[in-house]
Amino acid sequence: MEAKIRSLSLEDKTELIRFLIADLDGPADADVERAWALEAERRHREIVEGKVKPIPAREVFQSLRARLKK
Repeated sequence: MEAKIRSLSLEDKTELIRFLIADLDGPADADVERAWALEAERRHREIVEGKVKPIPAREVFQSLRARLKK
């Protein structure tokens, strides 16, 4: 099996990985999807209302890298 996978093109490997991840995840739970949608709406509203200030991903990852080096 490993030899067959290694012989695949990058495009085919990418498709295989996507399929395997989706297969492992299983079907989406409607309650979880709804909870995430509500959370996203809440976060967006807080940003629009000025209650929170978003942090650029670049800064978040830079901070995480610095903390992990300690």
